[in-house]
Amino acid sequence: MLDQETERANEGDAPSPDAIPEAEGTSAPPKAYDESIVEELGAVIDDAKLYATAELAFQKTRAKLLGKNIGIALSAVIVAIILLHISIIALAVGLVMALEPLVTIWGAIAIVVGVMLLLVGLLGYITYSRGTLIGEMFASDDASSNEDAPE
Repeated sequence: MLDQETERANEGDAPSPDAIPEAEGTSAPPKAYDESIVEELGAVIDDAKLYATAELAFQKTRAKLLGKNIGIALSAVIVAIILLHISIIALAVGLVMALEPLVTIWGAIAIVVGVMLLLVGLLGYITYSRGTLIGEMFASDDASSNEDAPE
């Protein structure tokens, strides 16, 4: 009898198969991530793609405008140089014509050509001296320190 009472007491303590909650046996595994984070990451990736596409389109447009403006500026410089050349020729001819009554035609040509050659020489000297200065500025420090060192 004692055994029967113990069994009845134990039966009350032991859960029945129907008493097991459904969450333990049939539930889905726990989520390793939050769906809102995944959605946010997807939105960030989409925004990054959109930004990259827009930036690429902007840079292409900028390059087209730059190329067009460089072409226009280069054309303007070329025309300006041509007009400057023509005006210098006209100045030289005008000076020869103005000096011809004072000196002979050959004297006027000699004076105009001589002054122009002096100006070319002066500009050449200025270019050479500035070029030498620029070359010294970009010379390596080792070369300049070796020249100053006593032997």
